[in-house]
Amino acid sequence: MARDQIDPNLISSRAELVGWLEAGCKPVEQFRIGTEHEKFPFRRADLSPVAYEGPDGIRALLEGMQALLGWDPILEDGRIIGLYDVTGGGAISLEPGGQFELSGAPVETIHQTCSELHAHLAQVRQVADPLGLGFLGLGMSPKWTLAETPVMPKGRYGIMTRYMPKVGTRGLDMMYRTSTVQVNLDFESEADMVRKLRVSLALQPIATALFANSPFMEGRPNGFLSARSEIWRDTDNQRAGMLPFAFEDGMGFERYVDYALDVPMYFVKRGDRYHDVAGASFRDLLEGRLPQLPGERATVADWSNHLTTIFPEVRLKRYLEMRGADSGPTGRICALPSYWVGLLYDAANLDAAWEIVKGWSAEERQRLRDDVPRLGLKAEIAGRSVLDLARETVALASDGLARRGRANLMGDDERIHIAPLLRVVEEERTLAETLLGKYHGAWGESVDPAFREMAY
Repeated sequence: MARDQIDPNLISSRAELVGWLEAGCKPVEQFRIGTEHEKFPFRRADLSPVAYEGPDGIRALLEGMQALLGWDPILEDGRIIGLYDVTGGGAISLEPGGQFELSGAPVETIHQTCSELHAHLAQVRQVADPLGLGFLGLGMSPKWTLAETPVMPKGRYGIMTRYMPKVGTRGLDMMYRTSTVQVNLDFESEADMVRKLRVSLALQPIATALFANSPFMEGRPNGFLSARSEIWRDTDNQRAGMLPFAFEDGMGFERYVDYALDVPMYFVKRGDRYHDVAGASFRDLLEGRLPQLPGERATVADWSNHLTTIFPEVRLKRYLEMRGADSGPTGRICALPSYWVGLLYDAANLDAAWEIVKGWSAEERQRLRDDVPRLGLKAEIAGRSVLDLARETVALASDGLARRGRANLMGDDERIHIAPLLRVVEEERTLAETLLGKYHGAWGESVDPAFREMAY
């Protein structure tokens, strides 16, 4: 998750909330790419999870990263919980179970976001190796129970932990035992936002299948190719899902604001303190009628932070966040922005992708979303298999990257980063299925080898 915002300026009307989103519109030449990825820290000696405290804990890891990078610490109650690069805009943060996240800086090319990733992993290894720590690239922790998973000292996570069991059965698994990679992309106008939102929502299950990489839980197969994606189906359906209203007439910034206003709040942050207002309405805060904080008025930071607690398959802020992919090996982290940039930042491909998905009904899109976590490339929609759609959209994305013509120092364009997806569609096999084959074969029905083969 991105770091909490601190803008104290008051917001007093729905129109200002709409204007805040609309301010994200920018000219095409200013479009950027922001890639975020999470990974599971583990102790190499015994494959156990990593607690916050201790000489080889998460705190020591963050302090080592601060010393190495010189980034500003993000503190809560005197504890370091993240780092922020004030010059480049990148950040390192913690997810609830200790998942270590890089929120990449906004950059112009996939070459740059991939270089940033490689640099980050090298830096993390430099600090983690002396501590005896490794990092695992899977969409779900394959070995530890929920009880064994550590809890990070962040106030917002305490509030979420108390609230999640009230609104779904898998919320704590989502928080503590899943890991994702996402890419954040820009829009030029309200109409451009709507077109990109619709296309990316409809195709998000295709991305989920392409990146499926979470087939294990508590030491054995869990019955899914993307258990991370399955978990989201019963986490908190008021703030997750496929946003069917986005395909209705009249969709725009105002409609999304109305949706977000109806999503219950988790917290209000004042200073360093998180006030638990779980289940409360942002409309009440906007009007100064929040029962838990009488008279307190909404700020820009409140609105921005509230939007980060909404978890649809594609999230709108001042950019669009693609949220459907499991975390995985380095090459696949680079492949995710390749897929979406090639589709959404190319006008011809955006039109072509809309032609593919525009006839799908809300019911068909939801059924696809429900089927993909288990069936992967074998799921179907409107008479077409996900494998067929993956082939077509990966080819489109590759063409779009070629037309972008962004070369690295070796003269290669951005298509070099989409190669892992080309292999998936050529082999007709997800990474999850490959890992399951190893589990039942060379791994001897143990997930322990994953900590070696899937480590960064």
